[in-house]
Amino acid sequence: MPPGPTPSVDDAAVAVTVVDGHNRRMGDFGIPGYRARWLTGRTAVATAHGSRLAGLTGRTLTRAWLAWDLADDSWWADCPVLLDFAGEQVEVNHWKFDEIAISWNTVDPARDVRWLGMGDAPIAWRPEPLPGLAGLVGRPLVGVELLEWHGAPDDLANGTVALGFDFGDTVLVVFNALDENGLSVGPLPPGYRRHRLTGR
Repeated sequence: MPPGPTPSVDDAAVAVTVVDGHNRRMGDFGIPGYRARWLTGRTAVATAHGSRLAGLTGRTLTRAWLAWDLADDSWWADCPVLLDFAGEQVEVNHWKFDEIAISWNTVDPARDVRWLGMGDAPIAWRPEPLPGLAGLVGRPLVGVELLEWHGAPDDLANGTVALGFDFGDTVLVVFNALDENGLSVGPLPPGYRRHRLTGR
């Protein structure tokens, strides 16, 4: 059997929350196999994942999975964004005000999400459910960038890190939308300083 993707998991970084009086593991977000290791700042992200992110360059995007609330027919933006580049799946998640977690090949989108405290709320993975994503499938990745936000001097978001996936004429940005994920597809929004990852 050919070797499959190599998971990258850090069980030591699992947070704990209290739901209905019981301690439960929050690091997996109700997603089988998923563990979030939270990082803050460009240096921490580059040190932990820079080389592997840079290694995605040249690969073709084959799927962009989002967690979907089936009852409301809307994106459940608290779960990670899954980007599959020809068998190498990067999983990006933002939390709190400035924390980002990146993992690799840990989430099976064929399995539904069981969100803590939500009972049997139906959340499932959907491929390219938002405008702009479908047009990126089948395109090779030109490069990956760490994007630092620099707004007005008193902007509390200054220094927060987003991931930019450059497809040449358009950039897919996965950013912190105040304690959840946000996405933009198109020209890079103003306010970001770009740091291209080279793998060195």
